[in-house]
Amino acid sequence: MATIDTSDTRSDVTPRRWLDAQRRHDGGAGRRALLAGASNGLFILLQMALIAWLVQSAVVQYAEPATLIWPALALIPVLLGRSLTQAWQETAGQQASQRVRSTVREQLLRRWAELGPVRLAGSSPAGLASQMVEQVEALDGYYARFLPQMWICVLVPLAILLLVFSLDWLAALFLLLAAPLIPLFMALVGMGAEKLNQQHFQLVQRLAGHFTDRIRGMTTLHLFGQTRSATGQVAAAADQYRRLNLRTLRVAFLSSAVLEFFASVAIAVLAIYIGFGLLGYIDWGPATELTLFTGLLILLLAPEFFQPLRTLAQHYHDRAAALGAAEQLMRLLASASEAPVERKATAAAEGNAPAVDLRGVTFGHKGRNPVCTDLNLTIERGELLALAGPSGSGKSTLLQLMAGFLQPDAGQVTIFGQPAGEQPMAWMDQRPCLIQGTWAENLRLTAPGASIEQMQDALRKTGLESLLNTQPDGLDTPLGEGGRGLSGGQARRLALARVFLAPAQLVLLDEPTTGLDAVSEAHIIQGLQQLIAEGRTLVVATHHPQLLEASSRTVRLELPRPVSEEPGHETE
Repeated sequence: MATIDTSDTRSDVTPRRWLDAQRRHDGGAGRRALLAGASNGLFILLQMALIAWLVQSAVVQYAEPATLIWPALALIPVLLGRSLTQAWQETAGQQASQRVRSTVREQLLRRWAELGPVRLAGSSPAGLASQMVEQVEALDGYYARFLPQMWICVLVPLAILLLVFSLDWLAALFLLLAAPLIPLFMALVGMGAEKLNQQHFQLVQRLAGHFTDRIRGMTTLHLFGQTRSATGQVAAAADQYRRLNLRTLRVAFLSSAVLEFFASVAIAVLAIYIGFGLLGYIDWGPATELTLFTGLLILLLAPEFFQPLRTLAQHYHDRAAALGAAEQLMRLLASASEAPVERKATAAAEGNAPAVDLRGVTFGHKGRNPVCTDLNLTIERGELLALAGPSGSGKSTLLQLMAGFLQPDAGQVTIFGQPAGEQPMAWMDQRPCLIQGTWAENLRLTAPGASIEQMQDALRKTGLESLLNTQPDGLDTPLGEGGRGLSGGQARRLALARVFLAPAQLVLLDEPTTGLDAVSEAHIIQGLQQLIAEGRTLVVATHHPQLLEASSRTVRLELPRPVSEEPGHETE
């Protein structure tokens, strides 16, 4: 996989600079779009010059129609060239946008992987989905349309201005005076649009999380008689979103109205000047040298002079949307202070190293007492180690340190001789992740290439074979989100079957039997013993006596800090 450079996500980088920095990932498609737009501008000049020459020849010089056939036919390849370069520009712009968006999504995925599930636990899943989909998609128009057009609206009008200046410097002066007013007012309007788009994305994230939370808590809301109130809250949030959208649209229409007003006034003034000049009412400056060819060419080029700016105005909301999205994306991508520290390699040989080795580990959450201080713990291969202790004693935190989700403030955690997080491991907690899909799709989350026979064997080892045989479609039987259709014990055994399918040698389990009846708990314990028989190493955080008895060793943690490997705190 290509290395993604995220050095441009420093806190001192503005959204505009961040967007510009992402252009280097477009693979040169942005430059091709610019080249296509510039070529299109040259075809415009050629087309208008041919039209003006044909009219001059037919009206003033009374040329024979037969002599104008070939010049008229020359318009066909010119028009075809305009069409091809326009299509080329749009295609190259879409390629640039697609490549940049793919890179940003990869940066987001890598940042989420670096932060881990613990640091992301406070983020709404709907909000994260909004970042990955809607906010990244908001970059599309900026790279596909606005950015190439921003350069085209400089190059093409400049070429037209130079040509008009060579024909009539006073007409060029009219265009030159009108041109700066349009970007000026567009920039003033655009500043307001940028702020509105930032509010838009913030509101979308909140609305997505708000709606998802109400849907997930529908049963609770219904039991407490709060469904009507919750519906009103969602409706109020949606109405706020609607009002903000309308404000954004008003700003977009205002920017287009400003451009059209100044462009129309400039073209009208230019038409009056050329008309009076050709009629002889203006006898000063270059007006006396106007001909039908030069006057008509200038009039034909005047709308084309403002057309790139019109197109830019149509896509100006793309810039505002991209800046608003960049502001949100940078907050996550620039969170270097929250990223895990660089892991240090260990000199221990992987083949001889213990399964888990904690040396001098100290860790504490911000604003709270340290969970552990100078902790030393070694877990040999093939052990079933139980972490016991009251709630808040640090059982889950130790598992997260072993998994690499958290990095210690001091000391070192190694897994099979490698830094924690470098080697794959199996994980199961008291709320296993089961997706809406079939049994097979849930099992293949950890082993995409698992065969039907392997999945059936894993289910047999967890005591689910008889339940599978009662399912109407076998492994293709659908499950609801969170394992709806299964009891709590069955859902955990299905998650345990995924552990059997995973090739990881280290298995971390956080309260795997909490809330289960005696039968389900026995099935879970039996499955864990089979994992030990396969040579796996298991670390289980639990307070259930049956699971503690099944373990080969128990480390008891106490408040406020863990005590390990001390007399009276370990049971063999």
